[in-house]
Amino acid sequence: MSVVRGDEHTTLICDVCGETVVEAGSGPGGVVWELVSDHDWTGSPLADGPHRCAHCTLLAGSGEASTGGPGPGGILGIDHRGDATVITCAGDIDVDGAGTLRTALLHATDMGGHVVVDLSNVRLIDSTGLGLLVGAQRDCAARGATLSLAAPSPFLRTVLRTLRLDEVLPAYDSLGEAVARVTGAEWTGAPGRRP
Repeated sequence: MSVVRGDEHTTLICDVCGETVVEAGSGPGGVVWELVSDHDWTGSPLADGPHRCAHCTLLAGSGEASTGGPGPGGILGIDHRGDATVITCAGDIDVDGAGTLRTALLHATDMGGHVVVDLSNVRLIDSTGLGLLVGAQRDCAARGATLSLAAPSPFLRTVLRTLRLDEVLPAYDSLGEAVARVTGAEWTGAPGRRP
């Protein structure tokens, strides 16, 4: 059980580390989505389901919840390469993983410079994830930087092209190429080579 409901408060418990959040009120009919999303947690919108705090969601990275079932997408890492911050994503970038991506994008934009989002391990992206990427791209553009996508799958490229987001979010075939393009570093095009 991840959520403890009382007459006057609701407690959300992280299934990974045990961190708790206590909020006044109990919400209607077992729905805890506001509590989950307000604190950038991921998991079920209902009281009976796995929930992870923002920190454990970032560590989940592989897309598999420690509770054994498939989980939302996560962040495998945030790496600084010259004038670029690389966010490596995995799994599904959807409403469940939005808090994780939002946190990573805020960190990357706070660092200044360009942002590259590595999508090589991403299965799908929904409108929530696309909205976060477009918003982060606007933040980058406002300070003279770019947000680029690395290694999106053919399906993701089709989605971007269909929505005409390929004009707003430049996509490159590999992480190495994306980092080289935004930082001006030499890119050899060799598979697996990273600047």
